[in-house]
This record gives sequence, C-alpha cells and structure tokens, in this order.
Amino acid sequence: MAFEVETTDRTCVVDVTDEVATAVPDDATGTATVFVPHTTAGVVVNEPESGLLADIEAALSRIVPDDDYEHDRIDDNAAAHLRALVLGQSVTVPITDGRPDLGTWQSILFVECDGPRTRRVRVVA
Repeated sequence: MAFEVETTDRTCVVDVTDEVATAVPDDATGTATVFVPHTTAGVVVNEPESGLLADIEAALSRIVPDDDYEHDRIDDNAAAHLRALVLGQSVTVPITDGRPDLGTWQSILFVECDGPRTRRVRVVA
C-alpha cells in the first residue's frame, strides 16, 4: 500500500502516522515497514510537537549546511541528499490489531529535504 504526501517548503516535517495506520490491513499484527522511495526525503519516529518539528528542520540545516557540494553542479540539491542520508529511508514499527503500536509520544514523521514536492510513501505490513 502507498500514499502521497504534499510538501510546501524546502525542508519540512509531516506527521504521517494516520496515513500509515490507514495503509495497514485491519487484522494485521506484526511489523510494518514504512519506506520512502526518494533520495532527498526520509522517515523517522519521533514526537510531532511543533517546536520539536522546527528543531528537527533547524538541526538538519546545522548538521548539513547549504554549502557548495560537487553534486550541486547537477541539481543544486546535494544538501537534501546528505540530509536524507542522515535520516534514512525507512522505519519498521510494530503493528497490533491493524494499528501502529507506538509509544505515548511517538509518531511516524516524513521529512522533506528538497521540496516542495509530491512524495510517495510505501507501507508493507
């Protein structure tokens, strides 16, 4: 199963927990892998509090600054590739009775590093 995420900024974090839950079969129990088939976006599990989401975006900019990279000669988005590399393209989450079985403050977060774009997220349960 897959769904799309519309992003509006160059870098932004979108809570996709509900979309993942919808993509998981109602009777599923076990694990689900959430995979982002893009080289300039990632997915993580963390808290969706608005201040923390802004902190994630700021931290990514500090970890991988918008410097002059070799790849920028082709697409001018090397920083986005490097930020996605830090994040990773997949997470595996436990599923109980068709729902992600996450901790109290945990959500599944899609992280855009090269937006705005329409992105695809795959869920395999």
